Amino acid sequence: MYVTFPPPAPLARYVRMFWVFEYNVPDGEPYVYRSLADGCAEMVFHYKGRFTQLDGSCDQTAVLHAQTSRYSRFLTHGSFGIFGAYLYPSALPQLFGISSEAFSNRMPELAAVCGAEGRLLEERIMMAKYHHQRVEILSAFLQARLARRKPVETAAHQAIRAILKAQGMVNITELAADLCLSTRQFERNFKTYAGFTAKTWSRIIRFQRAVSQYGRVEDNLTGLAYECGYYDQSHFIHDFKEFSGYHPRQYFSGRPEGIEYREG
Repeated sequence: MYVTFPPPAPLARYVRMFWVFEYNVPDGEPYVYRSLADGCAEMVFHYKGRFTQLDGSCDQTAVLHAQTSRYSRFLTHGSFGIFGAYLYPSALPQLFGISSEAFSNRMPELAAVCGAEGRLLEERIMMAKYHHQRVEILSAFLQARLARRKPVETAAHQAIRAILKAQGMVNITELAADLCLSTRQFERNFKTYAGFTAKTWSRIIRFQRAVSQYGRVEDNLTGLAYECGYYDQSHFIHDFKEFSGYHPRQYFSGRPEGIEYREG
């Protein structure tokens, strides 16, 4: 089961959605989830079951999974339930007071970022009986942090929304000029709020658009590459392998790891 919930209006600039992913795995059987490169961040709560990161150590209950330019693989045995908030990367400095660049490709425990407040939030999410309660608890937590920090809109926020709206198909120099910034100013500000250079972040957003076509694409990879803004199929294959670990044909014609939430 994979379901999503829209954020309340005051959080719409910071939270793209809340989500729940539950899956029944036969007891003792291994289940591998592959997390792909993503330009956005997530707050993740494992209220049932635990995952271990295969290329490291990660069995925490609550983590802040920042925007990432690489894929990771996680292993569990048995059924699980996960609740999360899908955040714009610019929400990290606005909510937690640390630049997105400092978070990139990291997955710290929530308590390490928020201290006692984070531990209390984790306990309340775990104790909740219903998903709508978890949404209400996390929404209240985020709105309280926003009220204390009173974040302001910057050119980087406008750029992030523009790139998302264009699904990564933008001219960075033209975008900087539209925002009345030099390319150097633009890149410095953008990395603070998005975590990566605008070029890298746009590549990740284009890749995510391609990934979203799972189940609707079979053979015409060249057409998909052009549709997603790639110059040719070779650039498409290069980015897809870098950000997912799969050749696109293997991904779209097979059963990649952790695809169940897209099929549900």
